[in-house]
Amino acid sequence: MPLYYNSIVLGMFEKLELIQKRYDELSQLLARTEIATDRRRLQELNKEKAALEDIVGTYQQYKAKGKELADLEALLNSHAEAEMTALIKEEVSKLKQQQDDLLRRLKLSLIPKDPAKDRDVIVEIRAGAGGGEAGLFAADLFRMYSRYAEGKGWQVGIIDSNQSEIGGFRELIFEIKGKGAFSRFKHERGVHRVQRVPITEASGRLHTSTATVAVLPEAEEIELNVNPDDLKMEFFHSRGAGGQNVNKVTTAVRITHLPTGIMASCQDERSQIRNRMKAMAVLRARLLDLEQRKQSESMDKERRMQVGSGQRAEKIRTYNFPQNRVTDHRINSSFHNLQQILDGELDEIIEALSSKEQVEQLEAALT
Repeated sequence: MPLYYNSIVLGMFEKLELIQKRYDELSQLLARTEIATDRRRLQELNKEKAALEDIVGTYQQYKAKGKELADLEALLNSHAEAEMTALIKEEVSKLKQQQDDLLRRLKLSLIPKDPAKDRDVIVEIRAGAGGGEAGLFAADLFRMYSRYAEGKGWQVGIIDSNQSEIGGFRELIFEIKGKGAFSRFKHERGVHRVQRVPITEASGRLHTSTATVAVLPEAEEIELNVNPDDLKMEFFHSRGAGGQNVNKVTTAVRITHLPTGIMASCQDERSQIRNRMKAMAVLRARLLDLEQRKQSESMDKERRMQVGSGQRAEKIRTYNFPQNRVTDHRINSSFHNLQQILDGELDEIIEALSSKEQVEQLEAALT
C-alpha cells in the first residue's frame, strides 16, 4: 500500500476523532438549561449536530467492527481445532469486508458536497486546431456524448450549432437533462486531441487536430437575479451549413447581457419562444459560471483551465486511431477500445477520473 495512502487514512482518522469530539461537545451543550431557553442558539447547535450525525454514526460502527475483529483474531490464536478455526476465519473475512465498506463511506462523507453534481448540463464543443478535420472531430465528440447520455436514459437537445461545409461543426452547444449529468460530464472539460488520417487527406498522412469542450451546470432561476433591462434581444433567421440562412421566419434568438457582454443564442427549435427559453438557460449558466469563477480567481485564468486556447499541447485526452488507443493524460492511463469509447462507453474513464478527484478532495479536506 502506497505511503501517501497510509498518510491519508491516518489524517482521516485524526479528522474523525475531532468530529466525534465536537459531536460529544454539542450533546453536552444541548443538555444545558441556558441553551434550552435560548431558541436561536438551540436551533444553531441542533443543526450542527444533525449535520454530523451520519458521519459519527458510521465512525462508531467502524470502531465497533474493529473491536469485534480484534476479539475474533484473539480467539483465532487460542483455538487449534480446524473446524472452529475455519468458522472464525470466515467471520473475520466478513467483518473485514464490512469495515472496508464503512471506510469507503467515511472517506466519501469527508469530501465536500458539490451542490451542482445532480444538475442538468450545457456542453459547448468548438473546433480547435486542425481546420475541417477539427470540425469533424467535434461532431464525433458530440456523437460520443449523445450515445453516453442516451445510455443513461438522459435527454439530449441541441441549442445552437454552426456546421461546416464538410459535415462537421465549428461550434455546437447542447443540453443534457438527467440526474447526475454534471457529476459525470464535468470531467470532459478541456482540450481533446485526435490523431488519424482524415477523410479529406488524399496522401494518407496522419493529422493531429483538437476540439475544446466546456461543461456548465444549468443555473436555477433563484440563483441569479437577472434584470430584464440588462438584456438585449435579437431575432434572426436560422442558419444552415456554411452559415447560409435556411429559415424564412425569424425564429432564432440571440440574448446579450449588457453589463458583462455575455451572449447566448439558440436556433434549433422552430418556435421563437422555445429558442428564447433555451438561449436564456445558456445565458444563466454562463452568468453563474462567471460569478463562481469571480469568487476564486480571474475569469481568463479559469477559462484557460477549462478549455485553454485549443492548441495541441494543452490536451487532456488523446484519441489515437492508428493504435486503437485513448489516453487520458490526467490519470496517465490508456484504454485500447477506441471505437467503443466513441460509441459512448465512457464509464471506465469517468470512474478513474472520479476516483482521482475523490483522493485529491480528501487530501484537501484533511489539510
